[in-house]
Amino acid sequence: MATFLYKLGRLAFRRRHFVALMWVALLTLAGVGAISAPAAGSTSFSIPGTEAQKAFDLLEQRFPGASADGATGRMVFKAPEGEKMTDAANRGTVAMIVKELGDGSEVVSVTDPFTTNAVSKDGTVAYTSVRYDAPAMELKDATRDALERAAKEAQANDLTVDVGGDALQAQPDAGGVGEAIGLAIAAVVLVITLGSMIAAGLPLLTAIIGVGIGVSTITALAKALDLGSTTNTLAAMIGLAVGIDYALFIVSRYRDELAAGRDREEAVGRATGTAGSAVVFAGLTVVIALAGLSVVNVPMLTKMGLAAAGTVVIAVLIALTMIPALLGYAGGKVRPAGEKREKSAAKAASSERPVKPNLGTRWASFVIRRPAAVLLLGVVGLGAVALPVSQLELGLPDDGSQPTSTTQRRAYDLLSEGFGPGFNGPLMIVVDAKNSDDPKAAAATVTDGIKGLKDVVTVTPATFNKAGDTATITVVPDSKPSSAQTEDLVHAIRDDVASKADADVLVTGTTAMNIDFSQKLSDALIPYLALVVGLAFLLLIVVFRSILVPLKAALGFLLSVLAALGAVVAVFQWGWLGGVLGVEETGPIMSMMPIFMVGVVFGLAMDYEVFLVTRMREAYVHGESPSQAIVTGFKHSARVVVAAAVIMMAVFGGFISSGESMIKMIGFGLAIAVFFDAFVVRMAIVPAVLALLGHRAWWLPKWLDRALPNVDVEGEGLRTRTEKDTDPDEDRELVRV
Repeated sequence: MATFLYKLGRLAFRRRHFVALMWVALLTLAGVGAISAPAAGSTSFSIPGTEAQKAFDLLEQRFPGASADGATGRMVFKAPEGEKMTDAANRGTVAMIVKELGDGSEVVSVTDPFTTNAVSKDGTVAYTSVRYDAPAMELKDATRDALERAAKEAQANDLTVDVGGDALQAQPDAGGVGEAIGLAIAAVVLVITLGSMIAAGLPLLTAIIGVGIGVSTITALAKALDLGSTTNTLAAMIGLAVGIDYALFIVSRYRDELAAGRDREEAVGRATGTAGSAVVFAGLTVVIALAGLSVVNVPMLTKMGLAAAGTVVIAVLIALTMIPALLGYAGGKVRPAGEKREKSAAKAASSERPVKPNLGTRWASFVIRRPAAVLLLGVVGLGAVALPVSQLELGLPDDGSQPTSTTQRRAYDLLSEGFGPGFNGPLMIVVDAKNSDDPKAAAATVTDGIKGLKDVVTVTPATFNKAGDTATITVVPDSKPSSAQTEDLVHAIRDDVASKADADVLVTGTTAMNIDFSQKLSDALIPYLALVVGLAFLLLIVVFRSILVPLKAALGFLLSVLAALGAVVAVFQWGWLGGVLGVEETGPIMSMMPIFMVGVVFGLAMDYEVFLVTRMREAYVHGESPSQAIVTGFKHSARVVVAAAVIMMAVFGGFISSGESMIKMIGFGLAIAVFFDAFVVRMAIVPAVLALLGHRAWWLPKWLDRALPNVDVEGEGLRTRTEKDTDPDEDRELVRV
């Protein structure tokens, strides 16, 4: 591996014009494809194998032409203080709006609140429902404009009007100003770490190019592959973070090789062969973790994972080829590492003063002297932060979690005020009476059974299809959609009511779909964890040629991800520091968060493990004692790993400013997970465990050592190659005879 990458780095250095043009051409091609591609349509959200999905599919078959996947809009009216919606003037305004909305080209139906009993008991709130024949993401701009224009006309007549539903569905905000601040912080950290603006600019430039290619490709394929806008956000988030980090490690190693006295081409080759090997295996762990999301069997999650994994692959390839090419262009503007330290060391030597070790060396020496205490403190600390996980509640965000500045959230609050919190999450009961002797009696039995359950406000009469073999019943719960009471109601209908009916009874609707989605993710978490950790464990055995080091890496990851989830629960479920982070509404944690964090954080955690421990392994195989190898690893890698972690935290933290609750939660969760894993697990727990294990840390059964391929991450092959390529007569002096 190291020898191949060594040759690749030197080739890219020499053929820098071709490499640079190739990546610029790919970026241009992807950009043109993104611009010319058709706009992405509706992102289908399906959960194969769940009851809610089966009911939805059944509705598509038995109620053809009903536009079950069509967009919906709900315009909510509130009368001025002291008035009611039933007053003549307000009724006239609503009638005008209903007629105007009904004239739309994509409108299937518009309800009149005064004929459908859609007026609150106190008469102050009413709503009209609009159904469209096209999914939300495929609605024409003119249709959306008509809905907004109608709302403004009603507001002009002194009514308070807001619009809910997915017809005005907002695109997720990818971070905006916060993301720019994150990049600015990353730039400052790079300048401090690499010592010059030119050297710092290389990782930023290559990361932006990589993300540009990845996101543009996703945009170009969005329509064909049914990719959602969140897919782009995740790919940008992960691709930017790992792209900067991978380039940083290679540039940093290049500066070390220059400091060792090698010429620039040789330094590029060695940096690519050693740090590049670590980049390849670190990237592989991230790809395994992201691609492994496909085992959950949720198409949306699978597409998000594969798209982000593709962006990581691009980041790895750019780091291995474009960074060497750009280092060739930079020439002497990227200086050897430690020039200032060498000058101070020379000055100290002349004055017979000892050279001061760097911070990484001092910290590693401290941990080696007190490994048990550091290990205990790190484990107990992360364990304490992880305690809130025991109170974890899962769900999916709805309009109630939107910022109060949005019309969707205000419409949600108005409906809760006028009709109760459960009105925002009605359940749809599908009664499949095709094999029943008396379909109407079967539907009546279901209706009566649901009325007898707790937490039920309204049960509408059964509505049959034309064939008369399938009926739908709408149930309005007493509690809000994300509450435990509503979930209990869904289970009660499925378990108690369905068992007594002479028909197949299925519960669907957004609320039921969310409940099934959360359950499916919970069931898939352990198999997914076993798959991803198992594959990465085998990969790390190959990299480190050890059993205990990969085991320690996996256990450390579990600590960091549990602590990160605990912090997410404390902030987004309990509301701690919610005001600081802009969390306006607490509630259940997004159901995909645990499995998503396991995938992404595991990949990133292994990045730091590979970069830090491979340098220790390199020192150990070259003859240093276990303790000295730990110090050497920290001496060369700690500064860069810390910089990489700060950069990742800055990039992820930039997404906390997003107005989309899901993006905000992901950004915070990943940022805090990187903090815990890099600074507590990798910087404290890892050296403490290795110090306690000593030589045993690098133990590997002889039979397994013979069976494993030698990937040579430490670059031993490069040392052997140099010795072979050395001219035996190079050091001899010519003698005149």
